[in-house]
Order: sequence, then structure tokens, then C-alpha cells
Amino acid sequence: MEVAADRSADRGGAVISLGELIESLSPELRAQALTHSSWAEKRVSSWGRLAFLGDSVLGLTVAEALYERYPRSDIGRLTKVHGQAVSGRACAQVAVELGVPEMLRDNEPERVDGGIESAELIASERAMASIAEALIGACYLELGIERTAPAVLAAFEAQIDLATDTMLDFKSALQEHLARSGRVVSYAVVAESGPPHARTFEVEARVGDEVLGAGTGASKKAAEQAAASEALGVHDD
Repeated sequence: MEVAADRSADRGGAVISLGELIESLSPELRAQALTHSSWAEKRVSSWGRLAFLGDSVLGLTVAEALYERYPRSDIGRLTKVHGQAVSGRACAQVAVELGVPEMLRDNEPERVDGGIESAELIASERAMASIAEALIGACYLELGIERTAPAVLAAFEAQIDLATDTMLDFKSALQEHLARSGRVVSYAVVAESGPPHARTFEVEARVGDEVLGAGTGASKKAAEQAAASEALGVHDD
């Protein structure tokens, strides 16, 4: 699949955003991803099955990105970051950023006996997370992994950065290590590529003129963490 390395899509190699992919979905599939089971005549016509599929697509996409970015991190470290980056809270946050509350209100039927109101679903982290996964599943079904995975990765980049900073903070670990000998690390962006909305950064971790490690990422923070990881020389146990 090569999610982390291959960011090509349409527009001459630019990544199309997940929001744009969702807008391009067929009306029927998009509506299903936004239909709660209490709104549907049959439970299988709601978002549940799509969320089941989208959860796997999201999980694989983020797992491959982490595998590529942190080659020296062991399974324990990668599992912790992955778990936080694709958690219900993370998915719910991405759902809000994608405009899911507005989509859900627009898709709410006028009246369904016993149906849950959209306002209640919007207030539910679990529901928002499920819809985000369902929309990812719908994109995968209709557009394929090659177009869906890069868009998903871009949409979850902030969540990956947050999880990395929280769970894998290589930058702090490296500075603590260097402080024992009175040295201070700095980070320099040595290369950038890709369009403005989908940049890839290459960063070096340095002490003076000495390059301790280098790393790449879809954000400067991710690239800095990758460079610090290499500088630390964290090996699998």
C-alpha cells in the first residue's frame, strides 16, 4: 500500500482531502454512513457495517505510517501511539473537523418513531467516532485504498502528532540524554516537498555542526520526532 511514502492522488500528485472524497461519494453510500440504526428500516442499512470496515482501513493506514516513520521503535511503543491516534476521542475530533455534525443534521429524517435525535448523536463521542469510521469505509469501498489512505493519513496527522508527543516523546528523551554532557540539540529543516497542503519535511537533529539523526514526516513536529528517534538509536528489544 505504501501509505507513508506514496502520497500521490489526483491533481498531479496532490493529496485530495478526506472531506473532498466524502463529498464525491454517491448519495446513497454517503447517506448510509450518516444513518443511525434507529433511523433505518433495517439495521444493516445504517452506518454500523461501514464503520466496521473503516476502522480497519484507518488502523492499517496509521499503522503503516508509524512503521515507516519510526523504524527503531519496538512493538510496545508503536502500539501505544497507534492506540491513541485512532482512539474514539481522536476519531470524534476528526469527525468534527470534517463537518460531521452538519452532515448528520442534514441527513436526519423528519420524523422517526423512537429514533434518536441528531443533537444527541452529535453530543456522543462514540457516535461521532463511528460516523468518521463509516465515512472512511465508504470512501474505501467506492474509491479504493490508493485514494483513501493518503486522505485519511492527512486528516489524522494532528492526532498522530499528539499521540507521538504524548507517548513517544523522543525529543525530550534525546535532550535529557545530551544534557548529561552539557550538550543541547537543535532541529533544522533540510528539505521540503509536496504541495502546500500536503508537505513532507526532512529534519536533522544537530548538536553544533554534528548531525545526530535525520527523519521525515508530514509535519515538522513528526519529522523532528523521527530525527530524535534515530539520534537516540532506539532498538527493538
